[in-house]
Amino acid sequence: MALTCVAGLGVSGTAVARVLAARGERVVVLEAVEGERQRIAAAALVRLGVEVRFGTMDLPEGVTRLVTTGWAPHHPLIAAALAAGVEVVGEVELAWRLRAEPAAPWLALTGTNGKTTAVRMLTSMLLAAGRKAVAVGNVGVPVVEAVAGDTAGPYDVLAVELSSFQLHWSGSLAPHAAALLNVAPDHLDWHGTLEEYAAAKAKIFERAGTVVYNADDPIAARLAEPYEHAVGFTLRTPRAGEIGVVEDLIVDRAFCPDPVHAADELAGLTDVRPFAPHNVANALAAAALARSCGVPPEAVRRGLREFVPDPHRMSFVERVAEVDWVDDSKATNPHAAAASLAAYPSVVWIAGGQLKGADVDELVRQAAPRLRGAVLIGVDRGRIAEAMSRHAANVPVVDIADQDTGVMDRVVTEAAALASPGDTVLLAPAGASLDMFANYPARGEAFARAVHRHGLRREPRT
Repeated sequence: MALTCVAGLGVSGTAVARVLAARGERVVVLEAVEGERQRIAAAALVRLGVEVRFGTMDLPEGVTRLVTTGWAPHHPLIAAALAAGVEVVGEVELAWRLRAEPAAPWLALTGTNGKTTAVRMLTSMLLAAGRKAVAVGNVGVPVVEAVAGDTAGPYDVLAVELSSFQLHWSGSLAPHAAALLNVAPDHLDWHGTLEEYAAAKAKIFERAGTVVYNADDPIAARLAEPYEHAVGFTLRTPRAGEIGVVEDLIVDRAFCPDPVHAADELAGLTDVRPFAPHNVANALAAAALARSCGVPPEAVRRGLREFVPDPHRMSFVERVAEVDWVDDSKATNPHAAAASLAAYPSVVWIAGGQLKGADVDELVRQAAPRLRGAVLIGVDRGRIAEAMSRHAANVPVVDIADQDTGVMDRVVTEAAALASPGDTVLLAPAGASLDMFANYPARGEAFARAVHRHGLRREPRT
């Protein structure tokens, strides 16, 4: 019997092993870390007949397939499998192959930023249209569970969020429609170059029935050029074949009955929460995917109105002395931070963390006119300070070298001293959080707790 090796006991790896074991396949899981969570997951798998090996990354003898959940090609286990001629596939690719006919169509979505928000907006629209739908992939339920019926399936349609890692290891996906939100430098330590990163993102288009792309993003637009069935979305007035914005309305000139002479009104800009240009773009992409499978305009509007944003994405924390405090800890790269900063006219910026090789000069140059001050933290704060000296030399900067868990108390104190009535104090770090925090939610929660601890009086938001 063929032997499948699964890399890691994470959420997706555990799901892969469980699904394959239920199909009667031989499975061995390799896991480097033997912590409590991993031991609990392993014990459950062992009861299903899965072999789990801790502390080793040696390729098992006789393995015919390696399933990875996003490990880089240069990882020793992956490299050994490729050198040995063993097929390497991702969890998403495996899920695609395991679909049982009639299979639910996939509406797939990727991008550097906004993926989770857009896919949750899409799911809300599908549910509003009466479709049995679920968000899967890089968010929510592992795709392999959704297609194998381990959850509440079968579903009418899957809203699939895909990372560049997942797309790299996917070769045969053919979604009903696929959207690319944006492309900006990120994860270059994994992919090596922006070109390789963009190529991984572009794989989402290769077999898609309808290609949906951001017409305002030069790289996304270029990657969509080879495809005949392409629908652009734009913050400008849409041309025929696009979805866009007319005054305060989101309108469809792609899936309406007469795209040349008419348009369908889908929603108002006030239906998009939180309101910001990049979030309107997320809503446009979600609407295009929903419309591609027949979701009516009224369900698009209702879906947006019923959508509840995830935490740490431009989340309002407090208003104090006419100053707003906003948590956008999810802005873990310069592209995301730029979008967040552009949403507010006058900002005291809290930034820093792990920049992952990304350049911040353009971010600071664009944001400089709206910056009233900056408080910098984290391992790469010096690079942001250097960019500030080049492009925003008149903006006061506070450099905080502390690395302890109480650093946010000092951050809030310094930010409050810089802020004036009408300003927004914005945590939009432009970097990853792992130099100081367990993850970006922990960073955002520490910020919010520090604001509340300072005894700031809550005021109604107008």
